[in-house]
Amino acid sequence: MVLRIEWIEHGGQRVLQLSGRFKAEELDQVRAEISALDFKTSLDLGEVVLVDIEAVRFLADCELKGVILLRCPLYIREWINRERKRPS
Repeated sequence: MVLRIEWIEHGGQRVLQLSGRFKAEELDQVRAEISALDFKTSLDLGEVVLVDIEAVRFLADCELKGVILLRCPLYIREWINRERKRPS
């Protein structure tokens, strides 16, 4: 299973929906999609089934920059929180 990236409409707003496995190899593509917009982005993670540490760190950084994580699976949310508590 690979990562599928698509734009959807959610509540009148464009949302970047990620589905499948989100790993380091896909970070550049997701970054490019996010940076293509001039306004605040939301990521729908409800269909993400697997992430690696680089993806988790990327998502944590996105959130700090104002990106909203919609339907974030609990295991990803907990991993993001643990990464934030880690000393740099």
